[in-house]
Amino acid sequence: QVQLMESGGGLVKSGGSLRLSCSAAREEGPFSAMGWHRQAPGKERYLVAGITRGGAPYYSTSVEGRFTISRDSDSMSNTIYLQMNNLKVEDTAIYFCFADYGGRNWGQGTQVTVSS
Repeated sequence: QVQLMESGGGLVKSGGSLRLSCSAAREEGPFSAMGWHRQAPGKERYLVAGITRGGAPYYSTSVEGRFTISRDSDSMSNTIYLQMNNLKVEDTAIYFCFADYGGRNWGQGTQVTVSS
């Protein structure tokens, strides 16, 4: 079981920005991919963005152009970031970090709330 620590959620007005972080212990991995899913109340969890071991990002069409996923430049680091710009009310959800290593491992989630 990989331990993932998330931070950066909060409350922001529509059009604002937030940055999420997700870290795993240095001795974990390497991970074939890391990223974020989100789950809004009453809805299913779905992929928002991910980044492969090679550094290739991928996004849900609902966030492409507004969200940017990146990885810490330290090659020994297992930290990723999700920069979220031009946030919309519909981005409100719990955001869950994941890391693929022997299966998909999940963080506890961090709440993002966007007000109108």
